[in-house]
Amino acid sequence: MQEEQQVAILVGAELQQQSSHERSMDELEQLAFACEVAVEAKVSQRLEKINPSTYIGAGKLLEVKQVLSATDANLVIFDDELSPSQIRNTEQILECKVIDRTILILDIFAQRAKTKEAKLQVELAKLQYMLPRLVGLRQSLGRQSGGVGTTNRGAGETKLELDRRKIEEKMSILSKELERLVKQRQIQRGRRQKQEMPVVALVGYTNAGKSTLMNAFLQFGTNASDKKYVFEENMLFATLETSVRKVTLPKNRSFLLTDTVGFVNKLPHHLVKAFRSTLEEVKEADLLLHVVDYSNPNYEQQIQVTNETLKEIGVENIPMIYLFNKSELVDDKFHINREDSLYVSAREKKGFEALLQTLELSLFATDVKVEFLFPYTAGEHVHYFQNHADVLEMEHQETGTYMKVICRLKDKQKYEQFMIKTV
Repeated sequence: MQEEQQVAILVGAELQQQSSHERSMDELEQLAFACEVAVEAKVSQRLEKINPSTYIGAGKLLEVKQVLSATDANLVIFDDELSPSQIRNTEQILECKVIDRTILILDIFAQRAKTKEAKLQVELAKLQYMLPRLVGLRQSLGRQSGGVGTTNRGAGETKLELDRRKIEEKMSILSKELERLVKQRQIQRGRRQKQEMPVVALVGYTNAGKSTLMNAFLQFGTNASDKKYVFEENMLFATLETSVRKVTLPKNRSFLLTDTVGFVNKLPHHLVKAFRSTLEEVKEADLLLHVVDYSNPNYEQQIQVTNETLKEIGVENIPMIYLFNKSELVDDKFHINREDSLYVSAREKKGFEALLQTLELSLFATDVKVEFLFPYTAGEHVHYFQNHADVLEMEHQETGTYMKVICRLKDKQKYEQFMIKTV
């Protein structure tokens, strides 16, 4: 039996102090499309403050009900997170299933999650959302089953069949399993730190092009035989997992590049909490590349949302470079010259020479030119510098192997006993 097509009416409140209401409603429509929900109409109301009982005023809610009666719409989606009482009251008045922006985003995350950790994080976030809303959600089941906001994908049982005690038990189990996976990731992070390579993290709004940029980095790097591309797609939240790749530049200069989950306006706090351990990978970075979709008319607001989310998870005081991606879609005359910004096209591989030069200056500014003389019994040290430094000169002499290199300051200090002089 084919599932009924979900058709929604989007409802939002335009508060007096907000200037981004229309953009928020447009983004809500994109989120609905991502869940394969058709949008029939948008209804907005200007308010001084949100109605604590029904979100919008009673009269405007009746207007929504009239639209429901006159169209094929069978779902109402609100642009903010609703309280349990707001869900209950609006469903009673509208006689229709009601969901909010939060559950819409949670459902997208559930569809996109690929790894075990991401699936557990999404499931935990959904249960945290459900717990105070059990009454309203049970009423919703009586009106319509299936579709967005009613399934806990991959959990093995519908969330409406769980009572409060079972949800709390499930949350406890998920939290313990996540703790175990987090410890595994911490061990992996420790191994990477032992390599003593700089770490660069890609951050930014969802669908800004972070994964495409990472793949472009891998193509520009010299480790061509070691390429392991990440998934990229023109859709919201294509990447939920943290990917780490080694990028090797000319002159044996390497760094670790981290791709992270994208942010979105009004990112549910349940998700931020559940994904905190994943997002905190960014804290280990030596440099942040803030990827911006320059072709998006709302890119300035998206920059603000990303920076606010980074601050929320405690990412501060890390150097940041803004990468205005998709610049091929914007006329050059609109480019603004800023010291902390570069214009690139990950898709067309433009602007990468300037980007790589900037990375070299940022990550390897403390590199030093040194002369070493390694005895022939220390051949492993010679091999190390051949793979981890820019070798300017190398000569086999009577007492050992002479090398003039540009290397990391840490390596100079580590092999100081073999040093002839700093050039």
